[in-house]
Amino acid sequence: MTDSAPDLAQLFEATGVPAALVPRAAARLGADAAGRLRADPWQLLRVPGVLPRQADHFARRLLGDQARPDDPRRGRALVLHLLTEAARQGHTATPVADVAAALAAQRVPDARQAVDGALDTGEAVLLVEEPEFDEDSPEALEEEPPEPEESLGVARWALAEEAAAEGFQRLAATAGPLLDDPTIKAVRQGLPEDRSLALTAALRTGVSVLRGAAGDLAATALGIASVAAGNGLRVAVVAPTEHAAAALARGPAPAEPLPEGAVVGLHRLLEARPAPPPAPPGTVLFGRGEQNPLDLDLVVVPDASALDVEMTAVLVEACPDGAHLVLGGEPGALPPAGPGRALDDLEASETVPVVTLEPGAGAGPLQELTAAVRGGELIAVDAPDLEVVVVPAASGAEAVHRAVQLVTDSIPRALGIPAGDVQVVAAAAGGQAGAAALNAALKSRLNPGPGAFGGFDPGDRVIVAVPLPQAALGEPGVVTGADADGLHVEFTGGAATVPPALSTRLRHGWAAPVALARANRRPAVVAVLTDEAEAGLSRPMVATAFGLALRHLSVVQAAGPALARAVREVDAPARRTRLARLVVR
Repeated sequence: MTDSAPDLAQLFEATGVPAALVPRAAARLGADAAGRLRADPWQLLRVPGVLPRQADHFARRLLGDQARPDDPRRGRALVLHLLTEAARQGHTATPVADVAAALAAQRVPDARQAVDGALDTGEAVLLVEEPEFDEDSPEALEEEPPEPEESLGVARWALAEEAAAEGFQRLAATAGPLLDDPTIKAVRQGLPEDRSLALTAALRTGVSVLRGAAGDLAATALGIASVAAGNGLRVAVVAPTEHAAAALARGPAPAEPLPEGAVVGLHRLLEARPAPPPAPPGTVLFGRGEQNPLDLDLVVVPDASALDVEMTAVLVEACPDGAHLVLGGEPGALPPAGPGRALDDLEASETVPVVTLEPGAGAGPLQELTAAVRGGELIAVDAPDLEVVVVPAASGAEAVHRAVQLVTDSIPRALGIPAGDVQVVAAAAGGQAGAAALNAALKSRLNPGPGAFGGFDPGDRVIVAVPLPQAALGEPGVVTGADADGLHVEFTGGAATVPPALSTRLRHGWAAPVALARANRRPAVVAVLTDEAEAGLSRPMVATAFGLALRHLSVVQAAGPALARAVREVDAPARRTRLARLVVR
């Protein structure tokens, strides 16, 4: 098949579709995008950002009177669209009744036919949960058993959830102590009780969970790995991105140095690579998995709350029988950018030991503020060395102006932290002071240019918004050049060329939504917070944003009293997931 971008552009021009959708449609639908759309115009709904009414308009322009609300292709596409949108909100399952109601609102006359059509594609799956029913209770003799609960999910995420559950069960069942009891007793001598419990759980239990502040999780993870490696075990301390892994490796050294390469990014550990044709361009394969497991005895992931259920499943499947897996996360952390909430669900299953780490010594204003927010209180902290600064702003536009001032002038001048070490974060991508608006303003000051290469220029900071074979979700980089082969990007793990068709997976990275930037802590962070509808302020989001700062945090406060109210009252939106139930089956 040949590149159909010109054909796609011609088709969109003839049907009134904005030309800006061409790269996204080509990336999502593949080389024969135009042909697929002519055969089924509602496949336009597969393109991120396209709404059902826009797909209907496209279908009418293409098919004329033959574009009908009851077209089976339309019903099938709407089901997949609804499930995909639910997955973008973090859900791995959606009740069938909710899907049917949404289809009725879109004038689909036969919801069952539409659902069956989506199931026939293999991209959606029917999920049946048997409700709890005590057969031995006296009431059970007189009552009918409750009907099974039916829900739908995108196959990719639903199957990943099942694979993760099976993997956790397998590791728990095949694990034995990694060291004998006298050795475990000896290595935990002198440790505080919580650190001793964490080390014991890691060495004796197949799967365990750590909860605590980011710095304490990192130090404890390195300490556990150091003890294990010092006793001849093969270990890895794993971060969500290579940038985070490099920062972890530069942190406080454990008592015994770890072997070279023991601190590693997840993509590198799992040997990510591009899938060969006929897989769509950009499909990521992993060299490590069930058929080629890792050569490790102990895997420790101090920031596992950043992993969606698919990456959790890939990691768990790559752990060999008998290996031990330790997953860490801050309590009440923001859910991952992708679907699921694997770490929270694993803890909720009550099938593994959970150790809560007490705060380490030497906590400063940054740690004090973040801990208070995590506990539901927005406090003023004493920061004599400007560790925390609050900058009021009256509007979103003023917030953008203040953020640019901080990055380009105030922070470098007052604190000696260069602009390249400052990360701006916002609650969301859109809005008057969202990541997109902030990036536009920062680019015009720090690296002005026409965006000649898919919106990018050499020197632009970027961040991976959709995983690439060369870089994980959230990986930051800098564009070093561009040509017909694509964008040349310097990532922490090395240089990579991102083909033109995949450049839509990158975003400018001077500013980023908190969910995308969450794995990468920086010397200075500017958190831009507004009360815009897009912002979706919540306690986990604010705590995660504040926790990204290592030395300095500037809070551009354009939310007024809504910020304190969100910290006090608003949790992250609930996610419909199945992992907690699947693990206990």
